[in-house]
Amino acid sequence: MPLVAARPAAATSRRRARSALEAAWMLLCIIAVVLPGCGYTGGGTYPAAYRTVAVPIFENHTFHRRVENELAEALVKQIEQRTPYKVTDAGSADTILEGGIRQIDQVMVARHRPGGLPEEMEVTIVVDFAWRDQRTGETLRQREGFEAVGRYAPARPVGQRFESAQHQAVQRLAEDMVATMQASW
Repeated sequence: MPLVAARPAAATSRRRARSALEAAWMLLCIIAVVLPGCGYTGGGTYPAAYRTVAVPIFENHTFHRRVENELAEALVKQIEQRTPYKVTDAGSADTILEGGIRQIDQVMVARHRPGGLPEEMEVTIVVDFAWRDQRTGETLRQREGFEAVGRYAPARPVGQRFESAQHQAVQRLAEDMVATMQASW
């Protein structure tokens, strides 16, 4: 007889455990649904008043050639990937992102002890830019002396080139410039 009496108690215990588990899952589902509505978003928000951006090739005030083309291409890709805006020509765009490459510097970061050969170099690209509303002429964002850095190791056996660091710096510039297009809080 004690065996029969124990079964209902065990079944009741299992039902309570199952109810508690179901309640916990329900609570997790509610939290998952409610939290995203609290105003927090993973990505930034961009001004909704605009739909298109023109990205003309920046003026290049340095002796380094073709970096202005690489920057324009990187900006177009970043805008298309990370923002709700479409890139169009300057004649039909709501806004324009324009500027100039002020300087490109190269400095030695690390030197190989015997012989003093450069072991690691750093390339810094400095730009000035403005994002403007073409309809009103209002400047939406403007930065001067905006810079990004790339590094490379010219020494063997790696033997990286200046262009690899320049490419890194251009990509970072594009990412950071597009990030400034987000709405201010």
